[in-house]
Amino acid sequence: EGLVVPNIKDVQSKSIFQIAQELAELQKKGAANAFTTADLQGGTFTLSNIGSIGGTYVSPVIMAPQTAIGALGKIAKLPKFNAKGEIEEQNTLYISWTADHRIIDGATMVRFSNAWKQKLEDPSTMLLDLM
Repeated sequence: EGLVVPNIKDVQSKSIFQIAQELAELQKKGAANAFTTADLQGGTFTLSNIGSIGGTYVSPVIMAPQTAIGALGKIAKLPKFNAKGEIEEQNTLYISWTADHRIIDGATMVRFSNAWKQKLEDPSTMLLDLM
């Protein structure tokens, strides 16, 4: 049937718990193939999980009227140097971003990506944002 992109409305004004609840509701609707037109309209930013089907990199395409999209690839265990210069195994998540440069400039996307990376690497910082 192709890609369907339901979305959570007004996410900026919701708590992480409200977002989790709405996400669970959308997952139930998806499993039952019961999305409404309202569920699929009005999005501004998309996250797509290509890692769930084994993908690593992709060039995600923005669907109007959205402003940006991120494609999450699969997590890979790779050798990396630690702070002591020793090689150790590290989980690496590949993410591909696309933005409409008429709305979001590249530097803003880089700052967003770096902030997002920091929060994924240290989830306790997300808890600080909840307080």
